[in-house]
Amino acid sequence: MTLNMKIFSLTGVKYGDHMNHADPSWLISECIAGNEDAIETLVRQYETGVFKLAFSICNDLPEAYEIMQETFIAVLRSLRSYQEKKTFKAWLYTITINTARSHLRKSRLTEKLRKALTSIFLVEVQKSSTPEEAVIQNEKEAVLWRALNNLDERHRLVIVLKYFHELSVAEISQILSIREGTVHSRLHTARERLKDALEFLNRE
Repeated sequence: MTLNMKIFSLTGVKYGDHMNHADPSWLISECIAGNEDAIETLVRQYETGVFKLAFSICNDLPEAYEIMQETFIAVLRSLRSYQEKKTFKAWLYTITINTARSHLRKSRLTEKLRKALTSIFLVEVQKSSTPEEAVIQNEKEAVLWRALNNLDERHRLVIVLKYFHELSVAEISQILSIREGTVHSRLHTARERLKDALEFLNRE
């Protein structure tokens, strides 16, 4: 199947409600059948989340676009193997993370994987703020970003998935192939470290 790369433009094109909230099961069936409109709808529905997750790992816009494209190509090739024991979003994000890690290994950018997960938060702040607000960096926010950036990958990643992508503990468990108890433990540790960083600022 040749994938039309124009569907990766991230232009935010709006579809009718039935297209925006299309049932993944319907989309999967139609995509497997080769329905190009369904393929485009599937990509449009999930591209922003996939792109942000990819960017949070690689911290590089061109790399994130490549990872996003590689992810959807892999997804479309693997749709027949999708099983609903995972939510479609969890399955998609698992492929995204695996694709990003593989892409980084091939590109010898492993160092970025350890340092860049906070960038997704900074990008979102800039997008949602006025120009004036984007320029003025709140000191506590700056401390928080630095503290988050100092976390190791396994703790940063659960924070990103939980609080930015709003995934459940069960979905994070599925994506990372770890127990739910481990997810809870990593979230607790990460939150405590971030809390300590802010408390240290308040004591100064």
